[in-house]
Amino acid sequence: MLRPLTLLAFAAMTACSAPADRLALTAAPSTLELQPLVRSAMVRTVSLPTYAAAEELAVQSPSGLISSNQNVLWADDPQRAITLAIADTLGDILNTDVGPDPWPFIGLPDVAVDVRVTQMLAGSDGIFRLSGQYFVGGEGIDFPNSANRFAISQPMADQELSSIANAQAAALLTLSEDIARRLAR
Repeated sequence: MLRPLTLLAFAAMTACSAPADRLALTAAPSTLELQPLVRSAMVRTVSLPTYAAAEELAVQSPSGLISSNQNVLWADDPQRAITLAIADTLGDILNTDVGPDPWPFIGLPDVAVDVRVTQMLAGSDGIFRLSGQYFVGGEGIDFPNSANRFAISQPMADQELSSIANAQAAALLTLSEDIARRLAR
């Protein structure tokens, strides 16, 4: 009999708790326009560290520990949002067909872009860091496979949520422009 009461109490507590606020990742627009070397590109689902792939917004404390705020969640799954932001930005810069994995078009893309993030974190020092590696490869076309490292540091105005989101968007823009240069003439 205790079990149904425990479940009922838990349900009542969760029903009374306030919903978490959501923070949207808004991609920063690029002014870069390049001539593509490819007709199409697929962005594989971006691989993120566990803390960055979580729904909660992660920040680094002065002691170096990574903490998250249960009251503030990303508006979309971080891997999905970042994958789509990079694909959209690449498509805009290159003015060619760029889509996420799974590939939304008939046939295969000319190249695939695989981004693996090792750090994506708002530091207590006022710097947002985005680092890792990305791979570009094509099969059946004359396009060289390449592995490329990135380490992007983006200053934040302060530790406010909007500053963190803006710094993340700016860092992703820098990464997207770097990838676009690899796919351009």
